[in-house]
Amino acid sequence: MSQLLQLFILLPLLGFGLSLVISRNNEKALSGMAIAITVLQLAGTVGFLFYWLLNSAPILNIKHLTLFTAGNIEIFIDFYFDKTTAVFALIGAVLTMLVALFSRFYLHREEGFKRYFSTLLLFFLGYNLVIYSGNFETLFVGWEVLGICSFLLIAFYRDRYLPVKNGLKVISFFRLSDVCLILAMWMSHQLWHQNITFFQLNDAALVQQHFAEYNWYGYFIALMLVLVAAIKSAQLPFSSWLPRAMEGPTTSSAIFYGSLSVHIGVFLLLRTYPYWEQLTGIKVLIMAIGLLTSIIASGIARVQSTVKTQIAYSSITQIGFMFIEVAAGWHTLALIHFAANAFLRTYQLLVSPSVMSYSIHDMVFSYQERKPNSRPSWINKINNSFYMLSVKEWNLDRLLHLGLWNPFKWIGNRFSFLSGRLSAVFLGVLLAAGLYIDLHPRSVPDGLYKYLPIIFSLVGLLMVLRSFAERKGVRTAWILIIGGQLFITLSLALFNEDFGHKYMLIYLSGSAVSCVVGLVCLNKVKK
Repeated sequence: MSQLLQLFILLPLLGFGLSLVISRNNEKALSGMAIAITVLQLAGTVGFLFYWLLNSAPILNIKHLTLFTAGNIEIFIDFYFDKTTAVFALIGAVLTMLVALFSRFYLHREEGFKRYFSTLLLFFLGYNLVIYSGNFETLFVGWEVLGICSFLLIAFYRDRYLPVKNGLKVISFFRLSDVCLILAMWMSHQLWHQNITFFQLNDAALVQQHFAEYNWYGYFIALMLVLVAAIKSAQLPFSSWLPRAMEGPTTSSAIFYGSLSVHIGVFLLLRTYPYWEQLTGIKVLIMAIGLLTSIIASGIARVQSTVKTQIAYSSITQIGFMFIEVAAGWHTLALIHFAANAFLRTYQLLVSPSVMSYSIHDMVFSYQERKPNSRPSWINKINNSFYMLSVKEWNLDRLLHLGLWNPFKWIGNRFSFLSGRLSAVFLGVLLAAGLYIDLHPRSVPDGLYKYLPIIFSLVGLLMVLRSFAERKGVRTAWILIIGGQLFITLSLALFNEDFGHKYMLIYLSGSAVSCVVGLVCLNKVKK
């Protein structure tokens, strides 16, 4: 039975591959293929669920493919299936099929018709990788695919300024969640000295034994996971990105930010519950985040002037309640709540254009003057203050800019000289010198050698921050990012004696491909 789990990953992958070779002018073939893939996925999921339930619903786990081995650490793809996976898989398959059917007509003759369906199938692949993942590494692959698809669909209307701006804003939040997830994986390796699977986490005695010896490791992992979930599910103080993500087509807003992608934070908390089940402080923190988010987001939703923003904050409110339910251990209730909220928000977003036309008609022809308020003045002052704060969305965007993004931009602007040609020559010489030292470590004194990893990693960090603040040359920013990666790799090689040239090439393999693809794409866009 476990072997069948791979089919639910291969089917969306097959659909994405087929979408790339079908002509973009052949709308019927593109949409028909996407609908066929989602229908097959739904049929397969329903059939598998019946077979699984008839066999007493066992927890399934399969180690699929080993990617890398070094000592006790083994990086491998692992698939896992339990009650949580079953609910998310079924809801995901149903809603993706419905949205694919709706999009066939909604996006008819749209310039990006093929681009939309290719991205939708890629999103479906990433979603299934996340919910079927059996360890952090597999989950991270799907997590990255979801982030990329989010950016592509938010910036779907790429000839407009606001969609592209909001797409960059959203992906910057997602990158922050990616960093927290990487830190959680790293500390998990330090805690277990192996690649722990979600199946192994079901052993409560094993988890308690490790957390008793390394209690602060557990708190660090749990705190990172809470941050990841809060960012991905738009909980406070990161709530402002969700309404900004509604710039894409209504159908993508429905599947991403109304139903599936926005609930992935809840899924992560459900999946990693054994990590923080015994940590009372983490439970209280999750409940506090959920409760505060529900109160504030509910007020914001009631006073917004755009229907997509209202739906976005209404969804955030319900997800806040789900956070409370997960922390309280009411997981079945959280799964029912997820299913209900996903279906409701998808429906609301898909019918919102029609509802808006009816509402405008009703406002014009059925206007009613508001009656004077006779409540005490101090109550009115509180109501009016809460109203104004909600209209301004509690200035969450401004607070995040001041506390999070602006400091990075300020540092990057202080090192604007790194964008110059003279600096490029100097950095090239410095990189060549570092490579020579890595090959001939005895060529420098030991007192200097131990500081070189710090120096090179700092240079790499400053180059990345400078690229973040770069506004004039997009290729300059891209080259700065590539250079930063090279310096970071060099610092790792110098810091760790076991980090040989084989590992350096493995580490750089993804960066090298991204470097070439990025430069080709930028040149094509410029032409």
